[in-house]
Amino acid sequence: MDLNKITNQTVKKAIEALQENDKTNWYSYFTKDAVFTDDGNQLNLKSFFDNAFNHKEKFLSIDKVENEGKNLEGNFFAGQWGTFRTYFNFHINEEGKIERLDIGQAK
Repeated sequence: MDLNKITNQTVKKAIEALQENDKTNWYSYFTKDAVFTDDGNQLNLKSFFDNAFNHKEKFLSIDKVENEGKNLEGNFFAGQWGTFRTYFNFHINEEGKIERLDIGQAK
């Protein structure tokens, strides 16, 4: 899958880590106190994504990139939950770290 359409370099590198199932690298792009929501519900980022990495969850396609490369939408393999359209909206702080990630099922 071509990730070159992701123009924000922090997001691109984080998604590369997700695609490669590299959780150490994935977490390195986040602030220590990053906020995480799934369908509007605030959850613990680490416990949620530890489970996602255990199931090798990843994007199968990225079909839409908006907001200067920080908002993604595409088909996502969600392990035990199956495959569906998902959005990932990243919020990047001034230091270039992800301070918030909102994900959910795309409409």
